[in-house]
Amino acid sequence: MPDSIRIAMWSGPRNISTAMMRAWENRPDTAVVDEPFYAFYLAETGLDHPGRDAVLASQSGDWREVAASLVEDPVPGGRRIHYQKHMTHHMLPGVGLDWTDRVRNAFLIRDPVEVVASYVQRRGSVDLADIGVERQAELFDRAADRLGEAPPVVDARDVLVDPGTVLRRLCAALDVPFTEAMLRWPAGRRPTDGVWAPHWYASVEASTGFGPPPPEPPALPAGLARVAEAARPYYERLRRWRLV
Repeated sequence: MPDSIRIAMWSGPRNISTAMMRAWENRPDTAVVDEPFYAFYLAETGLDHPGRDAVLASQSGDWREVAASLVEDPVPGGRRIHYQKHMTHHMLPGVGLDWTDRVRNAFLIRDPVEVVASYVQRRGSVDLADIGVERQAELFDRAADRLGEAPPVVDARDVLVDPGTVLRRLCAALDVPFTEAMLRWPAGRRPTDGVWAPHWYASVEASTGFGPPPPEPPALPAGLARVAEAARPYYERLRRWRLV
């Protein structure tokens, strides 16, 4: 569709990225895609994530093919808006980024202490590359340089505190109309969820809207605190542009 709108939302792991995808999918004008570069990322890194074989079988492992589909294929279901949920760490060195010039880029951030505390509960260990904040800052800078202004940034805690206000401002920044449908959705799994959903999406499958912000995480052990502190300058650089 020549008038289609393609939105790439760039997040790191252990954020509210799947809930945000639910909000957009609940719009009648929007189709979503869930982490389309995940198979490529696993194939290239050899990492043993939960459901690895199923992920590799479910998607193309050729980043060029994936990128082309995101900007050239018709929006699924004949919808006008294509919302793309992306993980920044999937954009490994060597992945071309020219395709991102053909989408409206937005950025979902979360305090790195919260990210690290949540990540180690699932994976046991974490390093800076795992949470994608440095790559997120690079993608932000690239989009800002092309636009001549900051692309939209939303902080997960701001969304959870006041989803209506933040989503209205996000929609305005992306030049799409806001709809109240983004604030509530039916519980359950979606056909559009990645095949990894059984390993990661239990809480969002039980949800019917954005939950309250989580309590402040406990102090991190020294090793994990170093990871969070290494991530903080990238987070703070994007946070100064957040929509509130």
